[in-house]
Amino acid sequence: MTVHAIIGGTGLTQLDGLHIETELSLQTPYGSPSAAILRGEYAGRTVLFLARHGQPHRIAPHQVNYRANLWALKQAGAQAIVAVNAVGGIAQGMPAGHFCVPRQIIDYTYGRAQTFFEDELQQVTHIDFTEPYDAGLRAMLIAALRSERVGFSDYGVYGCTQGPRLETAAEIQRMERDGCDVVGMTGMPEAALARELALPYACLALVVNPAAGKSSAPITMEGIERVLEQGMGSIRSVLARVLAIN
Repeated sequence: MTVHAIIGGTGLTQLDGLHIETELSLQTPYGSPSAAILRGEYAGRTVLFLARHGQPHRIAPHQVNYRANLWALKQAGAQAIVAVNAVGGIAQGMPAGHFCVPRQIIDYTYGRAQTFFEDELQQVTHIDFTEPYDAGLRAMLIAALRSERVGFSDYGVYGCTQGPRLETAAEIQRMERDGCDVVGMTGMPEAALARELALPYACLALVVNPAAGKSSAPITMEGIERVLEQGMGSIRSVLARVLAIN
């Protein structure tokens, strides 16, 4: 049976309903992960849970130690990863409260440690990243969302920006021209590092606000938190359905 890891983003620093058996405080060649990895039972399955931004939520997107997080999850026994991300909606069909299971990603970040393959190499290593998300995991997320009868899109391009500031309206216009449907700050290098470790990886994204310039209303943390709170029940149900498939 596959051991799934869940990486919780903004709004999901803990997984309600997870019966914790062990807290793993692991060290890696790349330093410490964002938080202890919680190993326990969720929906009748063994699960590993990691809060991407720490517990409490304190690590900014550009300061997350993505390499340590992914290495530690692999070390803890993860065989597949579902990443939960809060995103802004760019495309017209991505309103607040909508779910997206992206198919592609564009990386706009800079200065982040992007790879495990950079020190003391016997040879240069290139991974195939044509399809950044695992097709099987995406199919399970889509089936779970369909069963939950919530609004979602089974397509989309995730544009990953540096943060921690939100984007300008002009930047969002540029991203829209590039083909991005949603915007977030944590999708990369997380997805690429998972591929380097041969860990199937997929993203469950919740749109928490219209991206900059897509609404006349200002973007506020209060509004984002309100949408997150409303969407948490569906997120937990979707995760439970995905785990039940395995």
